[in-house]
Amino acid sequence: MLYKERTKRLYDTQLRGPKEFQVGDRVLLFNARLKLFPGKLRSRCSGPFMVTQVFPHGVVEISNAQTKSFKVNGHLLKLYLGGVVERTKLLIKLEDP
Repeated sequence: MLYKERTKRLYDTQLRGPKEFQVGDRVLLFNARLKLFPGKLRSRCSGPFMVTQVFPHGVVEISNAQTKSFKVNGHLLKLYLGGVVERTKLLIKLEDP
């Protein structure tokens, strides 16, 4: 009985509270379907998406510029902290000496 109480207390200290999102936050959406296609370095998150509305019980409505808005569970989202990524190509010409 004492062991169960101690392990429960340890487990409860490591629990995190529910994620809370605000309208206007940028988030990444976890894509569980990518588990079927193993890729060691492939990101399992897609996005960033914009939070348009927050509902009770952890439901969040997100939208992207190309897609319509849709509702997802808040457990599948995480905050996007990155900025705009500029992708540039670097061309190196190799010449024979």
